[in-house]
Amino acid sequence: MADQHGSKRTGEKGPSLKEQLWDPVAGFGVTFRTMFRKVVTEQYPKEKLPTAPRFHGRHQLNRWPDGLEKCVGCELCAWACPADAIYVEGAENDDTLDADGQSQRYSAGERYGRVYQINYLRCILCGLCIEACPTRALTMTNEYELADDSRASLIYEKSDLLAPLLPGMEQPPHPQLLGSDDDYYRGEFAHGGTAPEGQPAATGGDA
Repeated sequence: MADQHGSKRTGEKGPSLKEQLWDPVAGFGVTFRTMFRKVVTEQYPKEKLPTAPRFHGRHQLNRWPDGLEKCVGCELCAWACPADAIYVEGAENDDTLDADGQSQRYSAGERYGRVYQINYLRCILCGLCIEACPTRALTMTNEYELADDSRASLIYEKSDLLAPLLPGMEQPPHPQLLGSDDDYYRGEFAHGGTAPEGQPAATGGDA
């Protein structure tokens, strides 16, 4: 340490060899360790790598194997959303009988989601809505390409979120085709049970 006249005090040593040679370059350790590694830049969007199996992507409203919607319009997902990104309007299923004496329904419950919207300008893809859903109607897919040039396009409607119809499914409204009561839809059924003629047997599992 120097005094006010610039001369060093007696008995003090100068910087060590380590301080002179090693310390100035030690800060570049990370740079030196990585500068010769192979570049791992992803060539997106030309090359799209698969996501993790439990990746939180775009939502999907699932169906039962007969095509009825699993959503019963309970609005629990909207209440659980910390970003207030989900809007649901429930409505009663119309049990008015058609010409064949069967009721026309959108879901297997008393209610269904007449309006279902997710605002992806607000959504933080946390998955709390999935945990709140009592019927496993709402799940998350691996789709992550949600960018758009219009704010209105990022408000997904029910038609945008509904799972596509698979073979054996019928577009609602229609009567329950997996049994005359709600046992199948409540999970209270025997594996390999019989189903109405022309419909798949009740085998359980999500659609």
